[in-house]
Amino acid sequence: MKKTIALTILLAALASCSDSDTTQEIETPTSPTNPTNPTNPTDPTNPTTAITYNKDVKSIIDANCISCHSSGRSASFRPLTTYAQVKAAVENAGLLGRIQLQSGQQGLMPQGGRMAQANIDLIVKWNTDGLKEN
Repeated sequence: MKKTIALTILLAALASCSDSDTTQEIETPTSPTNPTNPTNPTDPTNPTTAITYNKDVKSIIDANCISCHSSGRSASFRPLTTYAQVKAAVENAGLLGRIQLQSGQQGLMPQGGRMAQANIDLIVKWNTDGLKEN
């Protein structure tokens, strides 16, 4: 019985040891199908990729904002049809605060309902990255 206990302790001790020379870190491969390591260049969680207006933000504004914020529309007093207009709205007119409000809160933009969080995150990152045009 004593031999069995001693042997069990010895095996447990050996099993818990590791040789750091033979252990290597496994790097997660980059792939579009691996959500833990995104390769989407417009992914706001990828801190090395700068967001730009023309590449990332313009399509979001066009899809969510210009139906009201363009000439002849209900919010034509604050057009959002050009880079300069959208940049000014971020810097001086509270656009970031308005798009980040929760559904049902007064002042939420777009008025038709809150846009997807991924789109909001891209616009916020665009601001963080310096409101670059290209």
